[in-house]
Amino acid sequence: MKNILVTGGAGFIGSNFIHYLFSEKSFTGRVVNVDKLTYAGNPENLDGISDRFADRYVFEQADICDRESMAALFERYEIDTVCHFAAESHVDRSIADPDAFIMTNIMGTYGLLETVRRFNASRAIHFHHVSTDEVYGSLGNAGFFTEETPYRPNSPYSASKASSDHLVRAYGETYGLSVTTSNCSNNYGPYQFPEKLIPLIIENALNEKPLPVYGDGRNIRDWLFVADHCRAIYLIMNQGKRGGMYAIGGRCEMENIQVVTAICDLLDEINPCRSGKKRRDLITFVKDRPGHDRRYAIDFSKLHNELGWEPQESFETGIRKTILWYLDHPAWVDRVKSGEYRSWMNQQYGE
Repeated sequence: MKNILVTGGAGFIGSNFIHYLFSEKSFTGRVVNVDKLTYAGNPENLDGISDRFADRYVFEQADICDRESMAALFERYEIDTVCHFAAESHVDRSIADPDAFIMTNIMGTYGLLETVRRFNASRAIHFHHVSTDEVYGSLGNAGFFTEETPYRPNSPYSASKASSDHLVRAYGETYGLSVTTSNCSNNYGPYQFPEKLIPLIIENALNEKPLPVYGDGRNIRDWLFVADHCRAIYLIMNQGKRGGMYAIGGRCEMENIQVVTAICDLLDEINPCRSGKKRRDLITFVKDRPGHDRRYAIDFSKLHNELGWEPQESFETGIRKTILWYLDHPAWVDRVKSGEYRSWMNQQYGE
């Protein structure tokens, strides 16, 4: 990892990964962060990095679908490693307008793989693909997703990620590229764009606005603190079996309504409502979204047994850190919300 290209490095998980790289003593290379800066990409997520690591950090605004631009970056910076986060990632938006998801998640990944294949002839390049457990579809009341679970995506978003997963595997098998893939459960933590459940609920609850919850609120997700995810990715990239796929989970299954009430109660403790109300009273159940998978849960035994990884944060410790981060960064939230942003949920059900 002398020169690592991080795609989507101004987004939520990508920016956390870059912060992690520069905190990791074993990493001494250069990071080239390429991001198109769509509505969810925010250079402020990396404030201070360019000042502290001026000789080891480069930001390039570019579209991964632009193969000429990507080839120029590979040439200019002698890229030897790719960590591919760049993706359209919001299920609701994929239902309303799938075009961007097909272009970025499938065609963008294809273009990157072709660029890697082109330069791989002159220098060995490793490609790590960051994916999601949503490619597996929905679980029943029992069982877990593993690396052997058949793919059964239920939304345009998850179908586009499933397609990119297959492309990465196929390029490894067909062209002999060095590839790894990780499929993670739901992430949360600092810098998450406030259209996802946890930051949306935090932001609305702080402002005493309605807290919209889909359906009966009993949909179950496995929650993973983003710093734990970043540790796992770095470990897989360095020590994972080439061609391998690794499931990353938080061992933290919770119903959506449990997540929402936990945030309400913690905020009432840390930052009580000025009106004296309890934030649980703001919870509003709304019409469920189409194709809403009932349950996700990951068995990360392979990652643990092969590489020794375990999550370090429980939901209780992780959600407290997350809430405190948002409370400590109101200017970040205000600037994010001053642009094109309006969450899908608030668009549908009012602010």
